[in-house]
Amino acid sequence: MAIPEAYRRNFETLRRAAEQGDLALMECADARTGEPRYVICAVGRQGGDYVMTPFGHLHDGNPFEAYISADGQPLRGYLSMSGRLPCRRPLIP
Repeated sequence: MAIPEAYRRNFETLRRAAEQGDLALMECADARTGEPRYVICAVGRQGGDYVMTPFGHLHDGNPFEAYISADGQPLRGYLSMSGRLPCRRPLIP
């Protein structure tokens, strides 16, 4: 399973925003359910206005229970002795 190029580009944008201190956490509402969501946004400027670009929301509950790695293994949230994450492919090359 390969990470699609569009996701790689979005991740690069998010990484650059983090390096420049241009991230924000916004409280929003889910468009379908109205439930509160805490959304990670890149912050930009357009003229005198701030532009918030949402990238995703923080997971409710324990994310280690919600996801498995690409090879079907549970996420453990730590590095193994080999220094490799339990996922098959890294997010960035």
